[in-house]
Amino acid sequence: MRTLSYGKSDVGRRRPHNEDSMLFDDELGLYIVCDGVGGNAKGEVASAESVELVQSWVRRWRKTLAAHVAEPTPENAGLVRRLLESAVQSACYMVFGMGQQDPRQKGMSSTLSSLLVSANTAFIAQVGDSRVYLCRDGKTAQLTEDHTLVNFRLKLGLITAEEAANSPGKNVITRAVGHQDYVEVDTIELETEPGDRFVLCSDGLHGYLIEGEIDGLLQGDREAVTNRLIELANERGGRDNITVVICDIEA
Repeated sequence: MRTLSYGKSDVGRRRPHNEDSMLFDDELGLYIVCDGVGGNAKGEVASAESVELVQSWVRRWRKTLAAHVAEPTPENAGLVRRLLESAVQSACYMVFGMGQQDPRQKGMSSTLSSLLVSANTAFIAQVGDSRVYLCRDGKTAQLTEDHTLVNFRLKLGLITAEEAANSPGKNVITRAVGHQDYVEVDTIELETEPGDRFVLCSDGLHGYLIEGEIDGLLQGDREAVTNRLIELANERGGRDNITVVICDIEA
């Protein structure tokens, strides 16, 4: 199987500049969406550095990917999963260090949602509230968990789903790359099928999605779907930067 992708980032209608960064690399099988946190503390630097550092780390360990493609055993899959997690941890350490060295960048950090496709397996590493979705057979599921204060309170049963949707602090994230020198990374591993469509996006998009409507928005050409999603977010307010990366699995 092979991967084919497309991605686009838009500043939105209210922000003066774009703090999102993205990557879609079909040769490497790596896809990333980062949403910078920090505003004047250079969130755009944090997101761009996070993307570059994860890509560089994965490239450096391409032999691990090649071994998994040659022999897709559980042991080799475990090495790829740890490779991606280590890439995110490396980015976290470096971004935190940059903030410590430069007072103008102190406090900068970034969300990071990444997808690495190797052989017939998708590996996902997640920090923050950007998301990865999987559309299979016309049905779409959110694969990642939002690391936000509201979602944490919701999981504990302290608030209802309705209260969470209307919470004024729902964008307060509890994990970010670079906030400290270490971050807990969620990792996921799943088998892919021909026809699978993965969608990575920042909260500038998913914050506007109505529950259940995404299934009807993901059908069609990758570029057209990406543009449609960005237009939708802008039509509904465009209060944040909007980034979308689509990766299709084809036979």
